[in-house]
Amino acid sequence: MMFYGSGVGMGWSMIVFAIVLPALVVAAVLILAQFRRAPENPPDPDHIPDAERTLADRFVRGEIAMEEYEDRLRTLRAARR
Repeated sequence: MMFYGSGVGMGWSMIVFAIVLPALVVAAVLILAQFRRAPENPPDPDHIPDAERTLADRFVRGEIAMEEYEDRLRTLRAARR
């Protein structure tokens, strides 16, 4: 069997391919795992925003009437969307 040249070109390309391909696979797996991971701090469904809490406190203390409380609460929630 006859080889032309030293054959080094094919050897280097195989080495680079053997290093680059696994690195790309590992990088793709890590990126996909990052997207699939659940958020570290999921939103608390019982959390009340500060503005709503302040409004509720004012209503409880009797500083505002129920109609005003409900109107302002609707305004706050509409602005948050």
